[in-house]
Amino acid sequence: MDEFYSPQQRELQTQHDTVRLADRLQQIIVEQHINEQHQAFIESRDFFFLTTIDHRGYPTCSYKGGHPGLVRVIGPQELAFPNYDGNGMFLSLGNINGNPKIGLLFIDFETPHRLRLHGDARIQADDPLLADYAGAESIVRVALSEIFINCPRYIHKMSRVASSQYVPEAGKDTPQPQWKRIDAVQDVLPACDKQIAENLGGTITPEQYGEMVHRGEG
Repeated sequence: MDEFYSPQQRELQTQHDTVRLADRLQQIIVEQHINEQHQAFIESRDFFFLTTIDHRGYPTCSYKGGHPGLVRVIGPQELAFPNYDGNGMFLSLGNINGNPKIGLLFIDFETPHRLRLHGDARIQADDPLLADYAGAESIVRVALSEIFINCPRYIHKMSRVASSQYVPEAGKDTPQPQWKRIDAVQDVLPACDKQIAENLGGTITPEQYGEMVHRGEG
């Protein structure tokens, strides 16, 4: 924990007279192990935000959604979550393969609360947890190094309306994604997706897809 703050962070803390405060907060809110309260909160969430670092040094922030229990606490310093079908760019997973350092942010907008975690991730294509996540293509396991609670005062209070219909469920057909109907991608879709446009009523233009997204139909 000696290198928790960078020289640049220390410089700003010095300018604003918060060095002692920053050190005290590190001592009282930064933990290395998930406690029971953290576990209950993490496993109650149906989404989180994932940050990874790309080959250029840019952080990539992604939203990951599923059902409650999307992220499972394996042990005091280990988490696991599924990777579902995406857009084929593999930004997050590709970044993990290049740099395992990641961040996770869990937020409750109904009872404002948030939890941040740092760790090293690895992708498991044959993980036994695959059997517990319908539709998952792989499992990401995270060896945690830091867990800390943030003040919730700037979190806007919002109500949850509904789960996404696209989240895979055991014993239920998952709707096919509308974006795979876009005419500009038909010739480059993987073989398994070639029939989607026909199944959904034909191809659409990027503009039509944009209109669908704005109507909440994407």
